[in-house]
Amino acid sequence: MAAHGEPLGAKKRLDSWKEIAAFFGRDERTVKRWEKERGLPVYRVPGSARGGVFAYAGELAEWLKVPTHNLEAVETPAAEAASPSEDTDAAIPAADNVLTIKLPDHLSDNLSGDLSDHVPGNAPPAALRLVAPPSRLATARAFLWLVPLAVIACSFLIFSFTHREPRFKNALAAPHLPSPEAQDLYLKGRYYFEKRTPDDLNKAVDFFTQAIVHDPGYAAPYVGMADSYNLLREYSAMLPQEAFPRARAAASKAVELDPNSAEAHNSLAFASFWGFFDAATADREFKRAIELDATLPRAHHWYATYLIEVGRNQEALAEIERARQLDPSSTPIFADKGIILAAAGKTEEARTLLTQLAASQPDFVPPHRYLAEEIYYPEGNYPGYFAEMATVARLRHDATAQHNLDLEKAAYASGGRRGFFQQRLKFAQEAFDRGTGTAFDLAAAYAALGQDNDALKYLDISYQRHDLMLTTLHTDRNFRHLHQDQRFRDLIAKVGLPPTD
Repeated sequence: MAAHGEPLGAKKRLDSWKEIAAFFGRDERTVKRWEKERGLPVYRVPGSARGGVFAYAGELAEWLKVPTHNLEAVETPAAEAASPSEDTDAAIPAADNVLTIKLPDHLSDNLSGDLSDHVPGNAPPAALRLVAPPSRLATARAFLWLVPLAVIACSFLIFSFTHREPRFKNALAAPHLPSPEAQDLYLKGRYYFEKRTPDDLNKAVDFFTQAIVHDPGYAAPYVGMADSYNLLREYSAMLPQEAFPRARAAASKAVELDPNSAEAHNSLAFASFWGFFDAATADREFKRAIELDATLPRAHHWYATYLIEVGRNQEALAEIERARQLDPSSTPIFADKGIILAAAGKTEEARTLLTQLAASQPDFVPPHRYLAEEIYYPEGNYPGYFAEMATVARLRHDATAQHNLDLEKAAYASGGRRGFFQQRLKFAQEAFDRGTGTAFDLAAAYAALGQDNDALKYLDISYQRHDLMLTTLHTDRNFRHLHQDQRFRDLIAKVGLPPTD
């Protein structure tokens, strides 16, 4: 019988248990049981919170074609009543296409890695579950007698290597040779990553995840996943609180798998600074990335954007120019050179560069946003600001931002600059009161109106809540007039940024 809800294959990726359940027309408890008992193809993204899952509609449709997976066959009231609770430790029944191998406690703990460290609630796996066609699992079961020997050998290796000096472990580690399938999926992910649109970044996450499923020991797709989440926060409506923990977890796993990967250290540096305003770790990891591979354009590129945030303008200009020389065709590097020029006081150079780029790449988000926030807004060109931010909202598929922008335009038309700022303050206050906005946005709105005591009050709340936008305190133009205020300078020091001029 056909599944209820949307047609099979109508949606490529289902991003939660709720969506997976809706695909089959069943409740969430049922599909969770199918995953445990019958090998329903469900995946967990590295770095996601416990229970964060996704599945591909096409794979679910193929799963249904197996006779024993017919919905009428797998779902009866008696079966539902007999299903174990989500919180029980009942053994996972073996289905025809699932082979479950129980792991000793010390091994399951080791397999949790950095991902559970960064995401509270992630439990280490108690078993390895291999899902494959019955014909392949028959071969696996035939050799199951080898598992105890393998467990003993793995235990010895894990003990030996975890008790050596890190540099000795790294020296002995052999380079990992990825499977051809995983490598192909990784390269497809990088292709979509470089396009830098919200849809393409999500496609990149799909390909990187598939690569990890094919070869969990392959570091490169973890790097790609970290890079994608690092940018989804900027290029889409994904919240920083969701994107950056995933990015740091995936990057940490990549560094663990390949400590000599410049790209892994570069990704970890990015997530550490913008996700957790850890400037010391970011600086160290960026330098390590460049030390490992001085020809990696992305390392110089992202290091430049970090340097401009911490007020090291001349170093930032040198690093972005080095990145441009290494990859002269890169649109993202060209765009970020524009914002770095603006932050360094070279406004007209920045305007020319960003205007040309916005005209030649109309669907690319950064030049529109940089023109709006770094050129038009500071100089009081609010019609130009509204036009560019409308393009940003459209490209990011952010209907809420577009609605708010329309009201800000109306407020500006009736009340001028102050009317615009008052409307922005109203939005920030309402969002903060609902719990959907941030103290940082509210502080910026107060600062724009010159209400400095309220601005500093909410900046302090922002710090208490570890707001990720505090990394922009140096460059956010709403706070420029506060740079000499001792309270602001004290906050800068607490965040870990260098003093303001």
